[in-house]
Amino acid sequence: MAFQKTLVLLKPGTVQRALIGEVINRFERKGLRIAGLKMMQLTDELLSEHYAHLAEKPFFQRVKDSMMACPVVAMCLEGVDAIEVVRTLAGPTNGRKAPAGTIRGDYSMSFQENIVHASDSPETAKVEVARFFREDEIFDYSMNNLLSTYANDEY
Repeated sequence: MAFQKTLVLLKPGTVQRALIGEVINRFERKGLRIAGLKMMQLTDELLSEHYAHLAEKPFFQRVKDSMMACPVVAMCLEGVDAIEVVRTLAGPTNGRKAPAGTIRGDYSMSFQENIVHASDSPETAKVEVARFFREDEIFDYSMNNLLSTYANDEY
């Protein structure tokens, strides 16, 4: 079975505010499968690669410093249209503008300290999952609830 994979990082603010379980619960309740999960301390080198598209921005170092404030939780989530589903659950980047009911709308008051990072496209997701997870850290396993999560022709 080939579900779409996506990367989610639970940012340091999520860890500091003891929201890890709450945020993971949102993704699981939706029906996404956790294929990989680990806590890790991010390095300047890894973040320079991850945020290379921001390298010329004046806030580049601030973003990296924020992401190194404490460990993050990295997740590889899977499901039908997982990237779009995760981004919908997360809500808009700016927590002040994110609607109630979204993760950022319920837990964030910031543009930067916005609870989660989520891959924005299939191409990005492939690169990001490989950046944060070794192949042997991604698991493929059967979920017994597929027929109550999807119609049988959706997966």
